[in-house]
Amino acid sequence: MNGLMSDWRVWALGSALFAAATALLAKVGVEGVNSNFATFIRTLVIVPTLLVILLATHQWQSPASVSGRTWLFLALSGLATGASWLCYFRALQLGPAARVAPIDKLSVVLVALAGVLLLGEKLTPGAWLGVALIAAGAICVAVL
Repeated sequence: MNGLMSDWRVWALGSALFAAATALLAKVGVEGVNSNFATFIRTLVIVPTLLVILLATHQWQSPASVSGRTWLFLALSGLATGASWLCYFRALQLGPAARVAPIDKLSVVLVALAGVLLLGEKLTPGAWLGVALIAAGAICVAVL
């Protein structure tokens, strides 16, 4: 079991399942409330939930033990996450979840491109085909 819980694919699948639940629950949740305020409520739930998880699993560490570079990049990531959530909730408020979510998943394509261009990661021809299919699929679901 420990081997399975250490497999990145298990966690990536969990991420996909929870992201799907997020889209559906948020679509219902943004009805009748400002999308930015809905994002605020979501954030209020996330912070204490993570604190409980950290404390219960004994994973809390001193903030002073984190390097300045790590703080910087995690802070920038937090800003990007917040901007993404604000855009996502507004899109869900204005459009159908079945069309909003695929466009949001174009982030997969953008990450693949940035990973290659900025981080020096390598993709196989099959992986590039997958990236192209994700892009084509997202566009088809969102537009057609």
